[in-house]
Amino acid sequence: MDKNFEPASAEARLYRGWEEAGAFAAHPARNATPYSIMIPPPNVTGSLHVGHALTMTLQDVFVRFRRMQGRDVLWQPGTDHAGIATQMVVERLLDKEGISRKQLGRETFLSRVWQWKAESGGTITSQLRRLGASPDWARERFTMDEGLSVAVREVFVRLFEEGLVYQDKRLVNWDTQLQTAISDLEVESREAKGSMWYIRYPVDGGEEIIVATTRPETMLADTAVAVHPENERFKHLIGRQVTLPLTARRIPIIADEYADPEKGTGAVKITPAHDFNDFEVGRRHGLPMPSMLDRQGRVVLAELGTLPEFVLGLEGQDRFAARKAIVAELERIEALVEVKPHANTVPYGDRSGTVIEPLLTTQWYCNAHVLAQPAIKAVEEGRIKFVPQQWENTFFAWMREIEPWCISRQLWWGHRIPAWYDEAGHVYVARSEEEARAQANGAALTQDEDVLDTWFSSALWPFSTLGWPERTPELDKYYPTDTLVTGFDIIFFWVARMMMMGLHFMGDVPFRTVYIHGLVRDEKGQKMSKSKGNVLDPLTLIDAYGTDALRYSVAAAAGQGRDVKLGAKIVENNRGFITKIWNAARFLEMNGVVPNPDFRPENAKLPLCRWILGVTGNAVTQASAALDRFSVSDYAQCCYHLVWDDFCDWFIEFAKPGFATDDAAEIRDTAAHVLGLLLRLMHPLIPFVTEELWDHFGYGAACSLISAPWPQSGEAAASDVAAAREEVEWTISLITAIRSVRSEMNVPPAQKSPVLLQDASAETLARADRNFERISRMARASAVGPLIGPVPANVAQIVLGEATVILPLEGLIDLDAERKRLAAALARARGELDKVNAKMANADFVSRAPDAVLEEHRERARSFAEDAARLTAALARIT
Repeated sequence: MDKNFEPASAEARLYRGWEEAGAFAAHPARNATPYSIMIPPPNVTGSLHVGHALTMTLQDVFVRFRRMQGRDVLWQPGTDHAGIATQMVVERLLDKEGISRKQLGRETFLSRVWQWKAESGGTITSQLRRLGASPDWARERFTMDEGLSVAVREVFVRLFEEGLVYQDKRLVNWDTQLQTAISDLEVESREAKGSMWYIRYPVDGGEEIIVATTRPETMLADTAVAVHPENERFKHLIGRQVTLPLTARRIPIIADEYADPEKGTGAVKITPAHDFNDFEVGRRHGLPMPSMLDRQGRVVLAELGTLPEFVLGLEGQDRFAARKAIVAELERIEALVEVKPHANTVPYGDRSGTVIEPLLTTQWYCNAHVLAQPAIKAVEEGRIKFVPQQWENTFFAWMREIEPWCISRQLWWGHRIPAWYDEAGHVYVARSEEEARAQANGAALTQDEDVLDTWFSSALWPFSTLGWPERTPELDKYYPTDTLVTGFDIIFFWVARMMMMGLHFMGDVPFRTVYIHGLVRDEKGQKMSKSKGNVLDPLTLIDAYGTDALRYSVAAAAGQGRDVKLGAKIVENNRGFITKIWNAARFLEMNGVVPNPDFRPENAKLPLCRWILGVTGNAVTQASAALDRFSVSDYAQCCYHLVWDDFCDWFIEFAKPGFATDDAAEIRDTAAHVLGLLLRLMHPLIPFVTEELWDHFGYGAACSLISAPWPQSGEAAASDVAAAREEVEWTISLITAIRSVRSEMNVPPAQKSPVLLQDASAETLARADRNFERISRMARASAVGPLIGPVPANVAQIVLGEATVILPLEGLIDLDAERKRLAAALARARGELDKVNAKMANADFVSRAPDAVLEEHRERARSFAEDAARLTAALARIT
């Protein structure tokens, strides 16, 4: 074996070997229990980021585990066409050529997008290969493949025929730069310093009512002023009219619970065409809904009736320029009472970076409320389970209050809506233009210019990728899928919509378990962002430390219900685990360890061999159970503890002298057998180093570990394990305790000391005698024997079982100085603990501090408490 494992050269070779062997392939015709996972399709424009590293590692762990269990695994890969993102990428490229999309025309532009996709759209899939992901690449799908496009059209038409897809005029999030409606997921809320303007509205009869607003420009389209029905200050004004400043239009004062008596002045202006809350108020009260901004965010007055000269002069002005002019005019006519600083939450388009405008437009909608009911029931009845379960509450909260889903987008790239119009504006929804023309009796038709929301096609992913609407063998075998692994941020946007569509069109849930993982944060627990400069590139981490180290890092930290902390230092440290495995295997090879197919663990005689076999069997049981319950972090920790502690630090260290004795054959056979089990056990987590060692030692053909059977606890079934465990673990405990005391007391490593056993049974003394070589070598003991006579002065004592372990320290250290050192260290630890506890007891600090800071303080408190406990015990041991 080489001295070091070289990921850069090994990973590409091993991955190529797996692909060439067809190791990732599903086999629909095979008589095996299926296990299927749908990849959350990354955007075709995307490149690997830390979120992908987490979610894809978790999925790969599950699919490799199930594959090794003999299941027929389908991990369905593919990418999403990402309407807005892809269109923006290509438009930027055209800008560099001095060409606009509209100059090219729709068909030519779309051909350029397909050209870009062919040349540059596969980056993310090649990067997933570097992560070691093992989906069935031969089945890769794209949301605009012809087969998937057929499914999209079929779903749209059927829903339209059932009355669940329809056109309506409602408010949408409008991106004035991209010129399209966008989903809530594409809206980024930012805190901004703004103003609250207080404006005087004259009431008929001589009174006035003051409204507070953060958007004075929209007052041109006000259609009411609302007050709370129980607000005593304004009850007498309900039903009266006010004159809208600047326009002289008269609008009513209405009673609505939306008006919060404790907020602002208690009276709010209602502009139904430019605010989502106001739109609902307008619908409740049957208010008119005139618009005063166009799709570019410019003032438009056509729907506002007769207007005075000042307002007419605002026509065509940008919304923010109009705001300044309106505020100045309100001040001039003394209608502006005051202006106060106000912190606003402003919606921005996450791609365009422009302020999003609520806009009243006619769009295509899906009746999500009707589709949501079977999905809600499926979760209530346990046919779909969320892991962790608390995410069910988030799901229910969204789904029970679900609004109509706007499914149309004003883009060119995407699934064009299968609707056609005749000259009279009548709509014909059909699977093809020929079918639409037949509906229209041959009339000339024009297809709808809009495309469907990207989430509409991705909602069909679990069955459209399997060939629906055709009844394919894949659909029969792999639907419903078993597990969906995804982040909490798209439970509503993607997960819930897959449930709705799957239940409606397939009559069954699209998946049985939804495993929700957290966010990847930096090592301090802060959210990663470019502005903070703490964004990690997983490819850079892979280049520096290897894929296995990155995979182990994210998996080990992915505890259920918590975010993942990740930093370059964490990955670098975890590379040490990969190195430990490699070094242990290399040591075993140097000592003649090779697989022996004739070895039977039940025939092992040595307590050490029986112990490691028993420990390995228990670890296999624990690891399997952890993966069954989707606890990847527990699985990772189980592997770590077994390899680093039990196998390397104890079995190999205890076994070293045995390689030169008559026990060598059994030690070698046991070591080879356990190493093979370890490699199989760890393969889903760290596939590259395990495959390399599997191949090198000849456990199977090249690149065959991926398809080797998952280890069973019975494969490590040694005889009389209990007695072996008792003896070996007593020896480990004794060595650990002695090492701990020597370390705490600063005993020089080169100095050996006797170990006395007080009140020890005959069996304990015999056990100490049988293991003296190990105790002497690893705990620096010059002798181990019973205490004869009284306990000498200046010793440290540890209770171990029925015996008290006594370490004479006379002549080894200055005990008085050591007591002072320990006491000082204990005082420091307690002082630091008191400081942290005092801070955490401060309610004001706890309420203001970010979660990451609070978690850091909790970790410091735990660390200081552990230090204090350790030092207290150390002081108590010195007599």
